Amino acid sequence: MSDPVPPLDPAELSAYFSLIEVSSLLRHTVEQQLKDAGGLSYVQFQLLATLGDSPDDSLRMTDLADGVVYSRSGLTYQVGLLERDGLVRRSPSTDDERSVTVTLTDAGRDVLARVFPGHVEVLQERFLESLSPEDVTTLADVLGRVRDHMRTIPPRSARPRRRHS
Repeated sequence: MSDPVPPLDPAELSAYFSLIEVSSLLRHTVEQQLKDAGGLSYVQFQLLATLGDSPDDSLRMTDLADGVVYSRSGLTYQVGLLERDGLVRRSPSTDDERSVTVTLTDAGRDVLARVFPGHVEVLQERFLESLSPEDVTTLADVLGRVRDHMRTIPPRSARPRRRHS
């Protein structure tokens, strides 16, 4: 029989609920801005921005899924919508014949350029305005450590696939 899990103390519980509420409030505002400025969902923006930050504006589908922590089937659907709208293109990977590479198009770059100013404005007004530069540094450090710890045990959708022999 395993030992009972100790309850969270009030500070831990407060930190958790604050993180969840901040995340929900910020995401709601960001999603509305992205929809209004570029007709994008939050996930589509994440995909385009991740591609825009990658070398050659391209990533293999599996690397893209791992980077944004999204299910492979959901990613395939979202990339299909972005491809339909001319914002990305898919092609066979030059490194692995079983892989597909997704590349940001000029139209995709244009949409990112259109949504980014409003996106930054939302982040500044809703998230960063109440923080000092020191707070931002501390928060980036703390959340970076939590992210790195959580990435050691990724969700099932973000785990590398097992190869069948």
